[in-house]
Amino acid sequence: MRTRLFSRRTIRQGAVSAIGSAKIKLLFACCIAFTLIALAGRTTTFMRWNQYAASSPSSPPGKGYTLLINTWKRYDLLKQSISHYASCPGLDSVHIVWSEPNPPSEPLVNFLNHVVNSNSKHGREIELKFDINKEDSLNNRFKEIKNLKSDVVFSIDDDIIFPCPTVELAFSVWRSAPDAMVGFVPRVHWVDKSEGNEEKYTYSGWLSVWWTGTYSIILSKAAFFHKKYLSMYTYEMPSSIREYVTKNRNCEDIAMSFLVANATGAPPIWVKGNIFEIGSTGISSLGGHNERRTECVNRFVTEYGHMPLVPTTVKAVDSRFCWFW
Repeated sequence: MRTRLFSRRTIRQGAVSAIGSAKIKLLFACCIAFTLIALAGRTTTFMRWNQYAASSPSSPPGKGYTLLINTWKRYDLLKQSISHYASCPGLDSVHIVWSEPNPPSEPLVNFLNHVVNSNSKHGREIELKFDINKEDSLNNRFKEIKNLKSDVVFSIDDDIIFPCPTVELAFSVWRSAPDAMVGFVPRVHWVDKSEGNEEKYTYSGWLSVWWTGTYSIILSKAAFFHKKYLSMYTYEMPSSIREYVTKNRNCEDIAMSFLVANATGAPPIWVKGNIFEIGSTGISSLGGHNERRTECVNRFVTEYGHMPLVPTTVKAVDSRFCWFW
């Protein structure tokens, strides 16, 4: 009798174990399936980012944004970027920051004008202008521009692409907070505890933002901000900061973040969006990049007399494409 009960108990335990093992395998298979679906969706997005423009809502004429694009002897990238953004429904005008020793060639100007006219939607007239600078300085990208068609600029580098719906999402976020700096590339500063006081700071890149969920800087390589900050950068920001940027050829984006934070006393806003890099690796990949940026942060703190940057953990997302909350 005991032997028979033991056998039944053993069989029952084996069945439970088998069911548990099957559940684990099923859960694992579901995880793999979800991962494959997500990757497939990302691949489709990457392959078809140009096709997203048609699904974006249009903005009223004169109520859109100005594309302020920084470039340097990368004409193919410039053509590709402007060809894409010209199809975004909120675009009112394009201003190209030109700091090369020679003026833009006539074929380049004609091509870009043709691209803007042919890609614009709903009969809109998109203005295209080259802002010519005699001096080669990173400060040129934030020079005041007279008679802008729109109140907001979308500052962008020529080697990155965002789908139009992503751009329009960030634009709508900016309209809800027009004094803020709204963009896609967050960074963060920390108190440097190794110094033994709270007056020294370190600059940290994407890994720190990803790990902590905290950021205090939005890089101007992809950001919306009010046109008034161009005037403030040119005429009101300490001239020593502009001189430092020109001399060191770095940190104009951090300087703009300091300027906006000092004016508002508020943090920037990070918008979630896919970024597609179409150019070669930039200066951020060079050795000692974070160290130079840390030096910039501490130098600007000294110039302002305090740390204006405000950390935050807020991120704007498009709920239509967010699976988990």
